[in-house]
Amino acid sequence: MAIRLGDVAPDFTAQTTDGTIRFHEWIGNGWCVLFSHPKDFTPVCTTELGYMARIKPEFDERGVKVIGLSVDSVEDHVRWSRDIAETQGTAPNYPMIGDPERKVAELYDMIHPNALDSLTVRTVYVIGPDKKVKLTLTYPASTGRNFDEILRAIDSLQLTARHQVATPVNWQRGDDCIIVPALSDADAKAKFPGGWETKKPYLRIVRQPS
Repeated sequence: MAIRLGDVAPDFTAQTTDGTIRFHEWIGNGWCVLFSHPKDFTPVCTTELGYMARIKPEFDERGVKVIGLSVDSVEDHVRWSRDIAETQGTAPNYPMIGDPERKVAELYDMIHPNALDSLTVRTVYVIGPDKKVKLTLTYPASTGRNFDEILRAIDSLQLTARHQVATPVNWQRGDDCIIVPALSDADAKAKFPGGWETKKPYLRIVRQPS
């Protein structure tokens, strides 16, 4: 069954390169990115995992834990990490789940038989502190992901979780936001005393809340 936005992320116990984890317990009270890659020792995945390792401090700054998964063993992950360090300059500095029996991959609907009948597609789940799924992305095996876009989306998710705003097209951290239509002008005055620009009654532009 597909996992939809707002669903509780399924819990599981698995072996990882950092030892055995119980997923919900491992997440704790923060945010999490769970991302799958089709197979170890493959070229696109090698670039992705190396880049994620280089920008992991950005996720740390946002209180987001990162964990990877493929249907290979933990032992393969460990051996492959040396290749990633050699070719990308940084070894994975986050745990990788070994899932040779595909238990977690099936639980999270990461195997799409019409695309890859036995391997995981490139799936991303962003999970909030309430253990609910806040964002999903799915790419084919041939297309590497843009992890900068995932960071941008997390900035939006965290901001909009705290304030009654939405983020417009191509929004970046620090850009103006949109006051959600459900908030009346009277209530908005209390939340945004600096005021806003009304382009249409449903389109009110406000500086990003700090």
